[in-house]
Amino acid sequence: MVTLGLRANPSDRLGNSPVGASASCAAGGSGCRVWHARPVNDLVNIRREPAGNAEGLLVLHHGRGSNEHDLIGLADVLDPERRLLVVSPGGPLTLPGWPGRHWYAVQRVGFPDRATFDRAFDSLARFHDSLWEETGIGPERTVLGGFSMGSVMSFATGLGPGRPAPAGILGISGFIPTVEGWQADFAGRPGTRVLVAHGRNDPVIPVDFARSARELVEAGGLELEYLESDAAHHLDPQQVPAIADWLGETLSA
Repeated sequence: MVTLGLRANPSDRLGNSPVGASASCAAGGSGCRVWHARPVNDLVNIRREPAGNAEGLLVLHHGRGSNEHDLIGLADVLDPERRLLVVSPGGPLTLPGWPGRHWYAVQRVGFPDRATFDRAFDSLARFHDSLWEETGIGPERTVLGGFSMGSVMSFATGLGPGRPAPAGILGISGFIPTVEGWQADFAGRPGTRVLVAHGRNDPVIPVDFARSARELVEAGGLELEYLESDAAHHLDPQQVPAIADWLGETLSA
């Protein structure tokens, strides 16, 4: 279920708003388009198929304690003409006492646990590589995006040294990670566009992390769109049109 905000349980999901209205598709609700769930390598994933031949690929990575169904409802919101293949993988990690799936263990916000981060990075890199090989849609036609912890993994794989440069990185309510053994490679991807969206009232990942990401991306010379609002730890519905426009421009035919 797609949500747009904080819940009583310790999970990061996008919460009740018009943005989440299409989430019923992921659960088989009325008005659904074509949804396929399948494993690729070791990650299960769910897909929103394009109306015709895919003009690009959008990969959406969910937040902490959620799953592969959470963000797929954004597909028809961000890509209403169904130009793109939209894929959402589930994280490889489950943690005792926590719901859903995770990408890595959290000991301190901004600083992922190295062991679980490294495993998730390798697993997600294999997933992206397999997806590009399977679909024939390369990284130059791909946007890697996510919410909260999923945003972190989008930055990690999209900016990771030795990884292919995607067309764009969409980071919602997240941060560029600080973790031993990983460092952003801005020089190797001059054509990658970045969008950062964050709320000033975020109690989970403070907005200073977004402002730091803005400084890093700008210093790295990448094209950046920065959206900041009075939202908390959720996607601000008022930011959705700008995100959809950015996505369309990044993956324009």
